[in-house]
Amino acid sequence: MVVEEPEPDTFPKLLLRHSKLRGGRPALREKSRGIWRTMTWRDLADEVAALAGALSAQGLQRGAHVALVGDNRPRLYAAMCAAQWLGAVAVPLYQDAVADEMVSSMQKAEITHVFAENQEQVDKLLELLPRCPTIRCIVYDEDRGMRHYKQPQLVSYDTLLQQGREFAGSKREFLQAEAERGTGQDVAFLFFTSGTTGPAKGVVLTHASLIDRARVAAASEGLKDTDVAMAYLPPGWIGQNLFSYVQPMVVGYCVCCPESSETMLADMREMGPTYFLAPPRVLEALLAQVSMRMEDAGGINRALYERCMALARRVGARILSGETVPLGDRLAYAVGELLIYGPLRDVLGMSKVRVAYTAGDAVDRDLLMFFRALGVNLKQLYGSTETGFFVAMQRDGQVKPDTVGPAAQGVELKFTPQQEILVRSPGLFKEYHRDPETTSRARNAEGWFHTGDAGYMDDDGHLRIIDRLANVGALNDGTLHAPKVLENKLKFLPYIKEAVVFGDGRDTVCVFVDIDGTAVGRWADRQNISYTGHADLASRDEVYALIADGIAEVNTGLALEPALAKSQIHRFVILPKELDADDGVLTRTGKLRRSVIAERYRLLVDGMYDGRASVRLDDATEVKVGEAKAAAPARRAA
Repeated sequence: MVVEEPEPDTFPKLLLRHSKLRGGRPALREKSRGIWRTMTWRDLADEVAALAGALSAQGLQRGAHVALVGDNRPRLYAAMCAAQWLGAVAVPLYQDAVADEMVSSMQKAEITHVFAENQEQVDKLLELLPRCPTIRCIVYDEDRGMRHYKQPQLVSYDTLLQQGREFAGSKREFLQAEAERGTGQDVAFLFFTSGTTGPAKGVVLTHASLIDRARVAAASEGLKDTDVAMAYLPPGWIGQNLFSYVQPMVVGYCVCCPESSETMLADMREMGPTYFLAPPRVLEALLAQVSMRMEDAGGINRALYERCMALARRVGARILSGETVPLGDRLAYAVGELLIYGPLRDVLGMSKVRVAYTAGDAVDRDLLMFFRALGVNLKQLYGSTETGFFVAMQRDGQVKPDTVGPAAQGVELKFTPQQEILVRSPGLFKEYHRDPETTSRARNAEGWFHTGDAGYMDDDGHLRIIDRLANVGALNDGTLHAPKVLENKLKFLPYIKEAVVFGDGRDTVCVFVDIDGTAVGRWADRQNISYTGHADLASRDEVYALIADGIAEVNTGLALEPALAKSQIHRFVILPKELDADDGVLTRTGKLRRSVIAERYRLLVDGMYDGRASVRLDDATEVKVGEAKAAAPARRAA
């Protein structure tokens, strides 16, 4: 009688299975100094075992917390698994956060060991050491600039790995027992939320909850060990970890780490990912690059692009979904595939993408449909850190741009009278770290988690997201005000990088515009407009006219939608300084901190609604207020 082995219920157990079943296949690839280096599943398992042995010798205890600070690198993922091998908890942090931002998370988690990528990260950690006395060991990877650092807490990754290899040889049984000792109910990760609406909360997730959601998503998309994904988003975000650590551990596919953010597109073209995750801000940046390329193209090429894209917008998404399309349109699309769509996908590094998801924030329907029209199978995914990410997913052949698809397998949804979305799922978090009061407020005794998002189910059983419940309000005439819907329409314009919409409790809608300095700068160069910097460019009358034309285009579209016709934008301000996470107005995932922005620029908000032509922020800065052209609401047919 053959006894089947139980399914692995922790990430180290999954790693050991991959080492046996597909040991010679690539697990991780990293580009360094222009060369791709490959680590197989067997290599990865050996390195993780050695690290686990070294960390045990360094005193890492079961249940302790290990922080990881740096860009996506194979050694970062090896360190995560090594910590979990010993029953410790991995705590990925945002690598671009300053020391003062990190200290709260370090203190709350009582971090004992830290893996840091390079000197930059080590410097931040040494700065906060006096405030984080629990830190016993800082492991650094890159040794450039580290020669004269003599702090006793510091040890190089290579030194630790060598110690571990010596330890592993004599302690093989101990390490095997430690791996087998883990269970699915053990805590695997502690993620800190982005802090959009308040202080960041520590979200505790078990191995079982994350593995369950990864298996559901993998089955839904038919993921295989031959798939390839890119790890380029912040490791502190759960979405990146799901795609570059959790799902690969479940499925066995390969993850590629680009050399840097600057080489991301070129590296994508080289590796050809088949499975891709992109938040809306990444898609907006890619679209801006396409728009700038087309503006620089000659008249014939631009005309060909516009004609092909008009066809693609009409039939591209239908062809992708397998719908019936007239033969003439299908043939014309095939020609467009040779001339425009295929080359564009190649430029974007998406020529081999089989499945792509956008998640992390609401996406504008036009942005989603642009990529689908190009032949990229881009779909929406809805979830949060607390829900294990996979709550609702669009399915092939059933992509409705205004929804995020039906609930994923195993997920239950219901709604409060205020239309707040409640979720019950095997992927739910265990608790907020050492905060039982907040945990009980967020998840009731029946296991329903309050997402804080407003939405509803449509007639086809697809989930529609309105906005964050805290952001949903009304104009003084009672018109529903959901700023995210308007902001996404504005950000689809090539010259607008970010938008902040106001209107709750007001008679009209007004907006702050953060221009895309690169795109507007190139436009200004073509118009022979001179400027000295971003602030000067943002103040130009010609730029105000450019943005006013774009807003008028958005207003025309809003006028055609009865629910949004009264939400047209009346006045706007172009911010003199770009919105930046380092200034506290954005989260590290790029989300707006609305209350911070409204308070910091209160004078501008008042100026827009007081009817002023300009507002003086300080002795050196006076900001103009622009007028937007409204469109007449469309009349309904009799």
